[in-house]
Amino acid sequence: MGATTEIQANGMTFTCRTAGPADGEPVILLHGFPETSHMWTALLPVLAEAGYHCIAPDQRGYSAGARPEGVDQYATTTLVSDVMAIADAAGFDRFHLIGHDWGAAVGWRAVMAHPDRIVSWSALSIPHIASYQRAYATDPAQQEKSAYITFFQQVGAAEEALTGNDFAMLRGIWTASSPDEVADYVAVLSQPYAMTAALNWYRAGFGGGAPMLQDSAQEISVPTLTIWGNQDTAVGRSTTETAAQYMKGPYRFVELDAGHWLIQEQFETVRDELLAHLKANPIA
Repeated sequence: MGATTEIQANGMTFTCRTAGPADGEPVILLHGFPETSHMWTALLPVLAEAGYHCIAPDQRGYSAGARPEGVDQYATTTLVSDVMAIADAAGFDRFHLIGHDWGAAVGWRAVMAHPDRIVSWSALSIPHIASYQRAYATDPAQQEKSAYITFFQQVGAAEEALTGNDFAMLRGIWTASSPDEVADYVAVLSQPYAMTAALNWYRAGFGGGAPMLQDSAQEISVPTLTIWGNQDTAVGRSTTETAAQYMKGPYRFVELDAGHWLIQEQFETVRDELLAHLKANPIA
């Protein structure tokens, strides 16, 4: 399961799960919404056993010491700067990056901005942002799948809907998660301002012209693994269809017969794909 530590970065305190030898190749793992670093607890000992030094932060808004108020505090560029600041604080010059859901969206942006520092990149559920943007803008089926993003812009109403009746709505989508995982998610998202902070990722990223999707047609040279589930209720097939054209380095796309919660639904396959990708791209 790994240890828990606090890392000072970007003037804030991030609660992080860590595992593996201090001299191992570094790996940073980014969770999505509505998750915490707990989502990685089954994977962390596997990576540690393979010799990797892992850090999985509770990201901005999820860590009690990194929860500033204001939508503007959750811009995607700021979230990327957190990742790099955590790497700096940990002494990671170059590192492997793994992300799921929003963690993958931030990861794509980090790879675009800092290809010199990221040795390998693994995206779970979210394809290249430009491919996602195209589907989001032009595909009615994807627009229907993404309708929740519009709802999440509604300050107060979204928080009430998601936390009401003891998080009943979210418990309905956490069905693949263990009781311990669900308990961790609820404990974090029940903290003051935590749910608003988590929703501010959507409000900053998709409000006002969706800045998270702008200027996304950037080529990727970092070796990349994308894993997507063909039963994903939020991210449809059309989001994946033009991703390959942006991949100029080694690229592997894996389609699973699974939904959005890949690591919970098909742990063994995801584990094996991630390990193979890491081992194929050692830090020189």
